[in-house]
Amino acid sequence: MARSMTAFARLETTGPWGRASWELRSVNHRFLEVGLRLPEDLRLLDSEVRTRIAARCARGKVDCTLRFEATTRSATLLRVNTELAQQVVTAAAAVAALMTNAAPLNPLDVLRWPHVLEAPEVNFDELGATLLGLLEQALDELLANRDREGAKLKELVLARCAEMQAITGTMRQRVPEIIAALRGRHAAKIQDLAGALDPVRVEQESALLIQRLDVAEELDRLQTHLQEVQRVLHREEAVGRRLDFLMQELNREANTLGSKSAHIDSSSAAVDLKVLIEQIREQIQNLE
Repeated sequence: MARSMTAFARLETTGPWGRASWELRSVNHRFLEVGLRLPEDLRLLDSEVRTRIAARCARGKVDCTLRFEATTRSATLLRVNTELAQQVVTAAAAVAALMTNAAPLNPLDVLRWPHVLEAPEVNFDELGATLLGLLEQALDELLANRDREGAKLKELVLARCAEMQAITGTMRQRVPEIIAALRGRHAAKIQDLAGALDPVRVEQESALLIQRLDVAEELDRLQTHLQEVQRVLHREEAVGRRLDFLMQELNREANTLGSKSAHIDSSSAAVDLKVLIEQIREQIQNLE
């Protein structure tokens, strides 16, 4: 499947515990790299979040951020452990009796004592399930955006493949004409340089030269690679790496076509093919 690696998604939800939001950003990368930012109290979700992202994304640099805010309602449910507070006050009074001019005990100091002020217990299993469910929805949105972008890239690649097929098709039709022109040109040049040469030998040498300059095999391989590109684009899996390899093969054949060229038409075709290949290569860098 032609899926882009560039996308963005953000989803938010609220509950008795407060407000939470997931923000996902992805850009192109050779492999899958997950950058994760979680609130300190929710670090226990780290492994599961990475596993779920890896199950949905094959390649790309994915930055994932969870923002969590406790609501005012949660704060009003704070509870004072009066038994512990009384023990702290009694202990402080006992120490003050041993001192001269001891400062009066500040109630805020008592509240700062560990476990005197108790926050309501949060069911982290329930909260974690809610947050992971929201993550899945955010991933759905991210992948939908990647699919839409990938569909556009697929159209661009197929359009350039069609242009390349048109060039190779035209060149295939011109090959016999080009070979005949080359044979006549080289035979005439040889005759001018050595008019008394054996005509059979001249024809043999011309045939060997033309064989070395024949581009029919390169055109066949170009056509085969283009058909493979089109086939790969319709596969239901990550296609970026395979397409990148095919671009290398296409570029190799276009280079060979240019190096063997002894005619202006085949030289121009090689240049046009290399331009189109480079355009495709730029596009597929964003494909998963």
